[in-house]
Amino acid sequence: MNFFGKLSNAFHIHLGKTRKKSIPAHLKGIFRRRGTGCNALSEDCAEPVVVLAGNPNVGKSTVFNRLTGLRQHTGNWAGKTVETAEGFFRYGGRRFRVVDIPGMYSYTPRSAEEDAALKFLLSGSADAVVVVCDAGCLRRGIAFALETAELTRSIIICVNLTDEAERRGIHVDTRRLSKILGMPVIPASAAHGKGMRELEECIAGECSKVKPPAHSGISAPEEQKPCDAACAASRRILTADAVCEQCVVRDKANSRSKLDMKLDRIFTGRITGRVCMLMLLCAVFWLTIIGANYPSEWLAEIFSRLEHPLRQRLDFFSAPGFIKNMLVEGVYRVMTKIISVMLPPMAIFFPLFTLLEDSGYLPRAAFNLDSCLHKCGTCGKQALTSCMGFGCNAVGVTGCRIIDSPRERIIATVTNSFIPCNGRFPILTALISMFFLGSAAPPFDSVLGAMMLTGLICLGLAASFGVSKLLSVTLLRGTPSSFALELPPYRKPRFLSVIIRSALDRTIFVLGRAAAVAAPAGALIWITANIRIGGASLLNIICQFLDPLGSLLGMDGVILTAFILGFPANETVIPLMIMAYMAHGSITGSNDTAAIRSLLLDNGWNVSTAVCVMLFTLMHWPCATTCVTIYRETKSLKWTALSIIIPTLTGCVVCAFAAAVMRALGIQ
Repeated sequence: MNFFGKLSNAFHIHLGKTRKKSIPAHLKGIFRRRGTGCNALSEDCAEPVVVLAGNPNVGKSTVFNRLTGLRQHTGNWAGKTVETAEGFFRYGGRRFRVVDIPGMYSYTPRSAEEDAALKFLLSGSADAVVVVCDAGCLRRGIAFALETAELTRSIIICVNLTDEAERRGIHVDTRRLSKILGMPVIPASAAHGKGMRELEECIAGECSKVKPPAHSGISAPEEQKPCDAACAASRRILTADAVCEQCVVRDKANSRSKLDMKLDRIFTGRITGRVCMLMLLCAVFWLTIIGANYPSEWLAEIFSRLEHPLRQRLDFFSAPGFIKNMLVEGVYRVMTKIISVMLPPMAIFFPLFTLLEDSGYLPRAAFNLDSCLHKCGTCGKQALTSCMGFGCNAVGVTGCRIIDSPRERIIATVTNSFIPCNGRFPILTALISMFFLGSAAPPFDSVLGAMMLTGLICLGLAASFGVSKLLSVTLLRGTPSSFALELPPYRKPRFLSVIIRSALDRTIFVLGRAAAVAAPAGALIWITANIRIGGASLLNIICQFLDPLGSLLGMDGVILTAFILGFPANETVIPLMIMAYMAHGSITGSNDTAAIRSLLLDNGWNVSTAVCVMLFTLMHWPCATTCVTIYRETKSLKWTALSIIIPTLTGCVVCAFAAAVMRALGIQ
């Protein structure tokens, strides 16, 4: 999603002192020439450093993208940018390096990223600081700019989102604002490229000025007494109020603002908000289900036809039979199965999800779930990370960085695997269609399937909330942090940007990672199915060993073995079951739902088995990619292990209980 390392690892500076061991390679040039009068971000003193600062959700990342041409992900809710990003732009034959630091409401840091950003500014390494403000909420941006002026010089104010503010009847007199503050002020609409050339010109002018010595004797905000910090903050807010009264004009009657208020009454209402959230979720799944079926079949057919030429090519190179079969029947079939199953749903789900993000709806969803999460000992930001988990749990775990409280961040990380990712949807949808839709005629079958899938998602969310509550009163006791979330105005999504961002930042990224994991997994699966001990394959031996546990959970040993071997990628679970039931030595490419259902029924499946398999699909260990991501984020084997153990134990308990109840009721 971002191209560079964490800013929190980049700087460990205290008023100009640097510990170079903690600076990653791509930023080592920042302090390489400190003490020589060079503030450049590399050894070349002619390359000035420009810092982009500002509150969350003011379009700062969009300004960065416009200046540098890089395609960094731009979020629509507070706290989305938690990593730094770097890029370059040229103006007047000179190159400028731009550093995008995390969005902050003040310089009293609440996270490692914000603390690193503060220390970076205090170090005096920036030649110019561009404070990006939201024209529709200028008061807060001005207060932040005044606080920035206490820490560094050469400040430029970029009043962004001017077009959006004008649609809401808000007009900013930027010339008067510049005169009052004594700082350059550039009006802009970065999403449409307006004002960017003027901003580049202003940056070049500020960086060419002779800089006075940096402030001396300044104490960081966290070092100030609480009473002094509170008084300073109040003084800045009063000043910002007085400035906005002179520079901001609001239309008394504006239909756009009234429309936003009416929509918020619906989307954030106590009852209507949650109903709308369920309806939107159901609609997204319905569109994903009906849109992904045929492309998946087409891809499977194409890959099946390519298998013969691949065998011929391996024969041409005189590949040994063992290697040839392992590559074709193991690696190739597993990888192509994952691609044909994952690609179409992701190509539909991610753009739909991004449209909701771009339109400004996701913060409303977090607001609706905040009260539930607060009762569980966490806050509404966990809802946002859960939404990311629908696409990929690894992405959801990475998104937990937006949560300020370390305790709540770990809770969100551990419970994210209860959210079914894109790799689990094929299992759920296949079982729903085979065992529960029956004779429902189109389009009612897809509607009913989407409703059942939505119900399963709600069950996964309930499990996530329950485990969050359990952790908050046991291993991770503490008081829930306050949740201040800015609700952005409703915006018309930029469809071209949505498609590009969804394809590059999400679909291709997740698919590539899954395929990389699937290659060795395919080889392992083929080996277990073809190594024979005493006349039985290793795969059959494992299935028989796990059969008693599987029966206790309402399943069988084949199903548990498929889940275990599917650890690298959940998409392989059903093909593994089919392979074991058919006693094949390779993974099958069959997409005939009726044939698969008949095979499962012949091997003892019934409605009770399907229910238990769906429950275990919802609640079991995260995939290999997610486990690696959890360790990278937490740097803890303990929490990585618990992230595997907790959902697995939960799934086992739920499945055993459900199986016992259905046996007692005689459900078959």
